[in-house]
Amino acid sequence: LVSIWYIIWHAVVVHSSIVSEFVFFFLPIFQLDADNYETDPCLKEIRKAENYSWMDIITIHKDKLPNYEEKIKTFYEEHLHLDDEIRYILDGSGYFDVRDKDDKWIRISMEKGDMITLPAGIYHRFTLDENNYVKAMRLFVGEPVWTAYNRPADDFPARKQYMKFLTGEAQ
Repeated sequence: LVSIWYIIWHAVVVHSSIVSEFVFFFLPIFQLDADNYETDPCLKEIRKAENYSWMDIITIHKDKLPNYEEKIKTFYEEHLHLDDEIRYILDGSGYFDVRDKDDKWIRISMEKGDMITLPAGIYHRFTLDENNYVKAMRLFVGEPVWTAYNRPADDFPARKQYMKFLTGEAQ
């Protein structure tokens, strides 16, 4: 189950329906059967509908991920991508932090079975929770592009398009 809240100076603020509306309107989130992801018809349908032709699985844990400390720091650095970032949590848990239209941080708690799509151009970061473990499927349309652009990256067309979408100016 996805939990969502604002972060102010790294202190948690109570869950807000306004936050939920923002996240669910702008960020597609699905709850899927992670125990049966290899045969899940819902996942197959999403992959077909969204043309997610490429996927891999990453395990983020100090014993499983090469250069773990460096990777964790990289994931937590505020950045954007020029393509959508699709993550499906197969086991474990963690947090995606995203910026709302007023540039405030929103924390999204993700756990087993949750799938999220972060649109191209959204500033975000990822961190593990106190369990320090997550196993996630990464999905892409076509060949994966791993390039992250740290903030500031406001001049990219993907960022400009995302901002237009947030303000209702996108066509």
